[in-house]
Amino acid sequence: MQDFGGAFELAVQMVLAADEDLVEIIGLSLRVSLSAVAIACLIGLPFGATVAMGRFRGRMAVIIMLNALMGLPPVVVGLLLYLLLSNAGPLGWLQLLYTPTAMIIAQAVLITPIVAALSREVIEQLHQEYSEMFRSLGISVPRAVMALLWDGRYSLLTVALAGFGRAVAEVGAVIIVGGNIEHLTRVMTTAIALETAKGDLGLALALGIVLITIALTVNAGVMALRLTASRYAYA
Repeated sequence: MQDFGGAFELAVQMVLAADEDLVEIIGLSLRVSLSAVAIACLIGLPFGATVAMGRFRGRMAVIIMLNALMGLPPVVVGLLLYLLLSNAGPLGWLQLLYTPTAMIIAQAVLITPIVAALSREVIEQLHQEYSEMFRSLGISVPRAVMALLWDGRYSLLTVALAGFGRAVAEVGAVIIVGGNIEHLTRVMTTAIALETAKGDLGLALALGIVLITIALTVNAGVMALRLTASRYAYA
């Protein structure tokens, strides 16, 4: 077991030296999280906009369900995906278990409801402002959805960043479907858990420093985008 000071010094050295293992783990973490955010935005943004603009029976139930799914327990999502993707599961023939693809799917499942629910709130506010104009011009629903998504792009970027922050810090689901395999599916959060259990606090702390830096950068980005949106009256 290393003392905290020694572990912190080793962590800083690894970060400054761009340690090979460290870079590999960070690279995979970013690839998995960014891919999951892209999928979540492709599904969640149009869905959230459609719910925001639609007036259909059961709409309130859909909104309640979206809000509830924002708090999906990661380990439960990981367990369900494990059952689906295991060799005995209905999707076992795809051979995705313990691959980065399975980790991307797990993160996408977790953050898509977040993206959809938050974008629904953004688009609903914009729709209240533009609905009469859309009706008077006879604009179709798909074109109105695209127009509102573009007009709310600054606020929606903060939604995407919030989803990325949630994805990159996720550990429960990805360790179940990814397996934390060295040089294949080891990401920052799972590596921190493993190295801490092994007593290798240097690598764990180095990864923790990078993870906190990413979280701070994402939050700074969200704040900057909100200020920009407010300045140009797009928020």
